[in-house]
Amino acid sequence: MSLSSVSIERPVLATVFSLVILLFGAIGMTFLGVREFPSVDPPIISVSTSYPGANSDVIESQITEPLEQSINGIPGIRTLTSSSSQGSSRISVEFELSVDLETAANDVRDKVSQAQRYLPRDCDPPTVSKADADSEPIMMIAIKSPKRSLLGLSEIAELTFKEQLQTVSGVSSVGIWGEKRYAMRIWLDPAKLAGYQMTPLDVRNAIMRENVELPAGSIEGNTTELTIRTLGLMTTPQEFNNLILKQSGDQLVRVRDIGRAELSPEDLRGIMKMNDIPMIATIIIPQPGANHIDIVDDVYQRLEFIKRDLPDDVEIEIGFDNTKYIRSSISEVQTTIYLAFFLVVVIIFFFLRDWRTTIIPILVIPVSLIGSFFIMYLAGFTINVLTLLAIVLSIGLVVDDAIVMMENIYVKIEQGMTPLEAGIKGSNEIFFAIIATTITLVAVFFPIVFLEGMTGRLFREFSIVIAGAVMISSFVALTFTPMLSTKLLKSRQKHNRFYNWSEKYFVRLNNAYKNSLEGFLKRKYLSILILLGSFVLIYSLWRIIPAEMAPLEDRSQMSARVTSPEGATYEFNYDYVEDIAKLVEDVIPERENITTLVRGSWAFVRVVLTHPDNRDRSQQEIANELTTELRKKTKARATVVQQSTFGGRRARPPIQYVIQAPTIDKLREVLPEFMAEVNNNPIYVMPDVNLKFTKPELQIEINRDKANLLGVSTQNIGQTLQLALSGQRFGYFIMNGKQYQILGELHRQDRNKPLDLKSLYVRNDKGEMVQLDNFVTLKESTAPPELYRYNRFVSATISANLAPGTTISQGIEEMDRIRDKVLDDSFRTALDGDSKDFMESSSSLMFAFVLAIVLIFLVLSAQFESFKDPIIVMMTVPLALTGALLFMWYFDITMNIFSQIGIIMLIGLVSKNGILIVEFANQRKLAGMTKFQAIKFASAARFRPILMTSLSTILGIMPLALGFGEGAQSRVAMGTAVVGGLLIATFLTLYVVPGIYLFISSESKNISENANTPDKNEQPA
Repeated sequence: MSLSSVSIERPVLATVFSLVILLFGAIGMTFLGVREFPSVDPPIISVSTSYPGANSDVIESQITEPLEQSINGIPGIRTLTSSSSQGSSRISVEFELSVDLETAANDVRDKVSQAQRYLPRDCDPPTVSKADADSEPIMMIAIKSPKRSLLGLSEIAELTFKEQLQTVSGVSSVGIWGEKRYAMRIWLDPAKLAGYQMTPLDVRNAIMRENVELPAGSIEGNTTELTIRTLGLMTTPQEFNNLILKQSGDQLVRVRDIGRAELSPEDLRGIMKMNDIPMIATIIIPQPGANHIDIVDDVYQRLEFIKRDLPDDVEIEIGFDNTKYIRSSISEVQTTIYLAFFLVVVIIFFFLRDWRTTIIPILVIPVSLIGSFFIMYLAGFTINVLTLLAIVLSIGLVVDDAIVMMENIYVKIEQGMTPLEAGIKGSNEIFFAIIATTITLVAVFFPIVFLEGMTGRLFREFSIVIAGAVMISSFVALTFTPMLSTKLLKSRQKHNRFYNWSEKYFVRLNNAYKNSLEGFLKRKYLSILILLGSFVLIYSLWRIIPAEMAPLEDRSQMSARVTSPEGATYEFNYDYVEDIAKLVEDVIPERENITTLVRGSWAFVRVVLTHPDNRDRSQQEIANELTTELRKKTKARATVVQQSTFGGRRARPPIQYVIQAPTIDKLREVLPEFMAEVNNNPIYVMPDVNLKFTKPELQIEINRDKANLLGVSTQNIGQTLQLALSGQRFGYFIMNGKQYQILGELHRQDRNKPLDLKSLYVRNDKGEMVQLDNFVTLKESTAPPELYRYNRFVSATISANLAPGTTISQGIEEMDRIRDKVLDDSFRTALDGDSKDFMESSSSLMFAFVLAIVLIFLVLSAQFESFKDPIIVMMTVPLALTGALLFMWYFDITMNIFSQIGIIMLIGLVSKNGILIVEFANQRKLAGMTKFQAIKFASAARFRPILMTSLSTILGIMPLALGFGEGAQSRVAMGTAVVGGLLIATFLTLYVVPGIYLFISSESKNISENANTPDKNEQPA
């Protein structure tokens, strides 16, 4: 007794099944989080160490190398990259997606603490953070006031905003752009120091000696106890200026005698402006894999509380909020779901022309879709663009089984059976075909679950949701649909006017198909020719259509990264960035705001555009124009970058090509030639390499013999220079209950020429002052400002944007060609960023495609108990591929993750039609028809259901292909591939499958005892 028969006999049971699915789905839906894409951020741990004043060579050999050596032993590392620059070392450890973020962080902390004993004593201890050093902030809150200084605003930003927003769940860190933190600056005058026979070292030692507060214990009487506090800390510039440094005879030397102390910012070389107003901004950086929408919702709630405590003159403004785009793109997909549902209802009614018959398949849609939310809840998924896309695609799929089931029962009732008889007989006849199509569809999505890396993460959710919806729909089609059919369907002697008017067209269509099929089957060799033609088309189109990771979305944001000439000062950068900001104002009238940030030699300009509906140009067009204009600004270099579709890494150009070399000298030899080739290639726009050898450097060579004669040690020379020139910390002071740094150095006008160094004095071992001029010589040279390593090798990364109309695959191919031409065998190359993700995803998708075809073939063989029939069904696949590629080529759509997933999905969608025809023909052969009669009869009988199911699927997906609203680019890619494949495959399947059936299928099926032998005299609908 089959599931359908039980349901027909027990209608309440069948109804309860569906209600339970609805109930659990509705409960699951309320617990699901919302985000843009499934979490595809790899666990990234950053280790940063600062050592003020040290150059990149020292940082690399004394800090980066020992740390990397220790970290390298951790299992599960995907890439280990580092950069060593003036005063700081940054190491990024990226782990495989399967590694847990907490475990990774603990492993890195252990290894860093083991390596700490090899680091220089006076460097700051390394900090380990659970964030990518390059991670992109998701929100910026600008803080401004017409009355307060940036120092005062920085204090508000740190004490009020940062403190409260750091505790939001999922936030990795809260940064402050343009921060001006208080510090006590001791400006030293070299001439006065020499006059009082003092060195910078004496000043530091005096401050460390005099600015202390130690716990002094307590005194106890008989009844009371008093704790004692020695007030040794200084808090105001006045106290520092009055501090006695030394006494010789009656003469007291104070700080004000050899320089001055003043309250000023810790960072003198940075400023942030928004719309040309200097301000401070707090930025929110999420942890890898955190839910951005939840974070931002929490931040908005906290801001309401923060606003109450703010002084009246302090205003806040949201600079950018990346979740606006996510929210609108998700609501666009939700709208698409309703539209698709409406279109599917219309097409079904158009075919059935009767509300009773229309309502039966329609009821399957809500049950399957809402039920799939429960599957999402069980699997720990979120509501995101991909799971919602899966639901849009499911709308057209889930009605198929119900339509086929109901149509078959309806035909039996029309032939004069009672509804109950028709229900049992019709459902048993179609039972196997429904199970077969369901297993086939699930088999297509199954391989996607095995995909590794980023692609696997992205599409696991997509495929499981579709597979789940299809499984639920087939269960409902086998239980609820036959039961409802026996209750609602009646044999009609009289039909409504619309039915009578339209039936003649349907009969004509059916007859036209029958006649054309008969003509086609007489020339069945045509089906072979069509297949051969489609293979040729697939091969040529596959080579023409360019490939990329994902289409660029219009996120209404872009930024211009500034790379200034090495050795350029803060003032030079500031002027250049101001210049660019003016240019942006002229070129982009569609802007909402412009943020500029200069920090030392690093700078960028970020532009937020108005909503795409309110402007005529797309983000890409604006970026192209801005790039053209920026090329004219030749004082420094500014590159326009846009955020890539996946991942929260800071936006970088799409091509990231890493050259790894055994030594830095070999790299220095080949880079100019390699870059010349890249610069001459028309594919690349504004290529750049991160490793430069052009930072001007002043080397101080010590004549050791002379220094020894004069009694001066190298340590003494080094310390004097360090304290005079590098802005070293002399200690800490307390102000308003907070601890700030005391920084000392020579004033800028006392150290703006190389000769100023020679006039400094050091103290020798007899306590006498000796001028440096006596035993040092100065030599000018160049050095790399930053040294990079990639997976432990010295490396340089070449990055480039692509010329309009070219894609990432062509860019990588060209780089490989240049590599073969320029580099020898001692070099290695690797990819990074988007390029790396693209290469990994394209290979794994190819694997999924082949696996899907093999799996379907095996599943069908098992179901048909034959290796011949599946071959007939599989002939639909090349037809679908041809359709998809033709549409993609015509509408200029690249081969990307979304279009590839659409193509994999097509395999399952089009084999359904083949299964329906072949399965029905086999049943007719069992009933004693010849092969020719059976396939002709089956094709004609299945013509209308195939047309109806294919059109409902096509119309369900049509809103995706038309692409409304934000985030449309990726949806269009998927929709176009599926619609194109289905349109062409459905039309050709109706002819090619019968033709191939005549070639391959045997003349008669063995009539087994338990075969469902239908009556010979049945007529097709």
